[in-house]
Amino acid sequence: MKRRTRTNLVCSFFLLISLSSNLSLVMGQKSQNTTIPVKVGVILDGLDSSSTKVWLSCIEMALSDFYTSRASSSTRLALSIRDSGEDVVDAAAAALDLIKNLQVQAILGPKSSMQANFVIDLGEKAQVPIMSFSATSPSLTSIRSPYFFRAVQNDSSQVKAISAIIEAFGWREAVPIYVDNEFGEGVIPYLADALQEVEARIPYRSVIPPEASDDQIKAELYKLMTMQTRVFIVHMLPSLGNRLFAKAQEIGMMNEGYVWIMTGGLTNHITTMSSSVLNSMEGALGVRTYVPQTVERMDFRVRWKKKFQKENPNIIDAELDVPALRAYDAAFALAMAVENVGTRNFGFEKMNGSTNSSTDLEALGRSQNGPELGKSLESTKFTGLAGNFSFVDGQLQPSIFEMVNVIGHGAKTIGFWEPQSGLVKKLNFTITENTTYSTSKSNLGPIVWPGDSTSVPKGWENPTYGKRLKVGVPVIDGFAEFVRVVRDPSNNTTEVSGFCIDVFDAAMRKLPYAVSYDFIPFAKPDGTSAGSYSDLVHQVFLGNFDALGADTTIRADRSLYVDFTLPYTESGVVMVVPMKDGKSKNAWIFLKPLTWDLWLTSSCFFVFIGFVVWVLEHRINEEFRGPPLHQVGTSFWFSFSTMVFAHRETVISNLARFVVIVWVFVVLVLTQSYTASLTSLLTVHQLQPTFTNLSVLIKEKEYIGYINGSFVGELLIQNGVDRSKLRPYNSSAQCNEFLTNGSANGGIAAAIDETPNMKLFLAKYCSTYTMIGPIFKTDGFGFVFPKGSPLVSDVSRAILNVTEGDEMKDIEKKWFTADTTCSDTKPTISNSNSLGLDSFWGLFLIAGVSSLSALIIFAVSFCYRHRHIFMTTDASGWKRIRVMLGFFDQKDLSSHTFRKCGARDGTSSNVGAAAVEASPNNNTTCPPSPESGRSNDTDPDSDFFGEQGTPVGEIPNTPEGAQETNN
Repeated sequence: MKRRTRTNLVCSFFLLISLSSNLSLVMGQKSQNTTIPVKVGVILDGLDSSSTKVWLSCIEMALSDFYTSRASSSTRLALSIRDSGEDVVDAAAAALDLIKNLQVQAILGPKSSMQANFVIDLGEKAQVPIMSFSATSPSLTSIRSPYFFRAVQNDSSQVKAISAIIEAFGWREAVPIYVDNEFGEGVIPYLADALQEVEARIPYRSVIPPEASDDQIKAELYKLMTMQTRVFIVHMLPSLGNRLFAKAQEIGMMNEGYVWIMTGGLTNHITTMSSSVLNSMEGALGVRTYVPQTVERMDFRVRWKKKFQKENPNIIDAELDVPALRAYDAAFALAMAVENVGTRNFGFEKMNGSTNSSTDLEALGRSQNGPELGKSLESTKFTGLAGNFSFVDGQLQPSIFEMVNVIGHGAKTIGFWEPQSGLVKKLNFTITENTTYSTSKSNLGPIVWPGDSTSVPKGWENPTYGKRLKVGVPVIDGFAEFVRVVRDPSNNTTEVSGFCIDVFDAAMRKLPYAVSYDFIPFAKPDGTSAGSYSDLVHQVFLGNFDALGADTTIRADRSLYVDFTLPYTESGVVMVVPMKDGKSKNAWIFLKPLTWDLWLTSSCFFVFIGFVVWVLEHRINEEFRGPPLHQVGTSFWFSFSTMVFAHRETVISNLARFVVIVWVFVVLVLTQSYTASLTSLLTVHQLQPTFTNLSVLIKEKEYIGYINGSFVGELLIQNGVDRSKLRPYNSSAQCNEFLTNGSANGGIAAAIDETPNMKLFLAKYCSTYTMIGPIFKTDGFGFVFPKGSPLVSDVSRAILNVTEGDEMKDIEKKWFTADTTCSDTKPTISNSNSLGLDSFWGLFLIAGVSSLSALIIFAVSFCYRHRHIFMTTDASGWKRIRVMLGFFDQKDLSSHTFRKCGARDGTSSNVGAAAVEASPNNNTTCPPSPESGRSNDTDPDSDFFGEQGTPVGEIPNTPEGAQETNN
């Protein structure tokens, strides 16, 4: 029984194994039967070419790698390959065949931007996604089709990297050389904008037809050799670019002094170029998409190399380029997107075509799965062999660019360009807020330039058959130190010299490149001037001159149609007038040392100090008593006599002495200052300008001179000067003659011109004239160039180098100080030599505070002594004031002056001064009171106290009152 049971268990076990194996086999067969093939078209040029074979092998390996890593995928891409034959029509026909007949769900390709244009339209009509990994023209972006996906960098994303190189080395011009088709033309507007941002311009565009012969290429290169620009940006595919560099090397344009910069159209394919082609590119710079050196990429290269060599034994040393890696990523992304969509209906919806249509485009069906597949591609993101892979609006996002230098049989990396950081030597994937954009050439490695040169080319050379700059110069009679044109009729030659010419030559020598030029006088056939400075500037605008090397003033209206360099002289318009002896000879000269406000303030203070002294001395000093007129006269006499320190009145009060001491100090300072100023006016020889501003000249209708042909004449008219009052002069000698004659004798009252001209004039006539101003603001002299000229910024920098160094001093010494006999000093011009209140207000403040303080102390003391008057409540306020004034008018018999007089007479100190004077035995030496004829026997308090019920004549019982007796 047990044996049977064991046998049954063993049989059951083997049966289960057999069933599970059969089940697995059935499931496997079922899984294989449910895998859905998805048709995908591939359009490439020249299926027999090595580059196309490389790309196709990468596409096939991408699908193999995808499905190997995802064995459970329910879809499989089935490739249908078509050859476009490098023709736009053939590419469109291939796309139409793939969509209409094979009903493909997507198309990889086509190769070129020209072919992609019509293929994209077909894809949008049939709702079939078109994914190109090699069409780079920016113009394709404007199509804005939701079914177009560009799995490669847009050419416009590399122009910033190219302009960064241009800016790093300071080149100001660059000539693009590009193929005459949509691929070449699409990037030029973006390149021009990028160069303009770094102040570089495109003087010429070299366009080469796609089918150009070697002779045509050579003819265009010869044309470039005749130009001064030596920086070239090559934007074309290898089929034409390789031939271009070969011819450039042949005619000597790959020698020292030339700069060649290749865009990604050439540099991305550099790894697949032959050694002979690379040899012709020796020294060129290139910009290509940065592809990180990852383990996956290295492993793929090894696997691909084995597979490709096995399948194509006749192709030796084949290499992967950037488009090949992009082809791998594009196929991988398409397989991923199709798998994400799932096993839906991949059929086509038939459209009813028009019976009258001569083509089958109207009957072209629509992919039922196209919109979902497009959305899936838009959301596909992964890290591919060429870097991060993701779409935004169907465009692959910009990435880092690698800068390379073609050396030997390969390309050496010299740096990188990042959108946030600019040029960098090493990549920094950590971007912070403090990251700054740099275009410094120090961030690039060492470069070997064409001709095996290590020195940076200037970018601008003098060509053998090149154009020399025509630099215009004015023909003027006066101020020849600035520009001097001497014509020799014997040999018909012209010699140009002068300060401006030397500065121009010095600036041109400072440029980082060679510029050839000739000075051309702006003159008529007879040698005379052909026009004004404004006419000369206009010739630059018309293109008759390439620059002006003259003393041309920088003006806002001129800058509208020409460009100026930085100024190399002082700025401003000044006025030169004759000087006259400023020493006055009129009878009222003694009033001039002080201004009217100082005279008025001093007079008021004399009166005020006299009043203060009288108040402080009236009750205790007999000299300040007496009849009213006598007191007023004494006070004024005392105050004004301090002006010459002739006061003789004795001051008794300490407060008065304090006031007088302070005031005498103020008077001392005033008199000494007055004496010094008056002495200067009467004795010192002073030269003063005849006029100090333009408004006086206009008001008095004086004649004004200006140099003939200058803008100053119109400037004066704009500022209110009558045209009839202007007289132009042609030379400094004529200007001196006009100023000497004066306005009334056919001359001028003042000469108005720019600072450099007038300083040169004063260097010869400094003892006679003086300069006023500047009366108008200008920016000085500058050199003139056509609008947008790249020379402007470079020459401006060169001018700074000249003016900041010793070279400018040598030039100025050569032209301006050789014949000068005058010193640089000039008389100081002042509108007034009088002393003003602003110089003495501190002294008056001290005197005023001292006097007021003394008055306040006296008033407080006086009111306190007679406070009993204010304590009486029955009297009116006015009567109290009268009584107080009465007390003030009386002598203060308690003062030591009156007590002293009484003691010497043997009388009591309580006896009034009047009694002492009336005594027949009075032999005192005290001065008699000047109050003759005045009765002082009436007490001012009598009425006041009588009204209060106090006996008349009774003195209130106070210590002060006991001493206040009638005179």
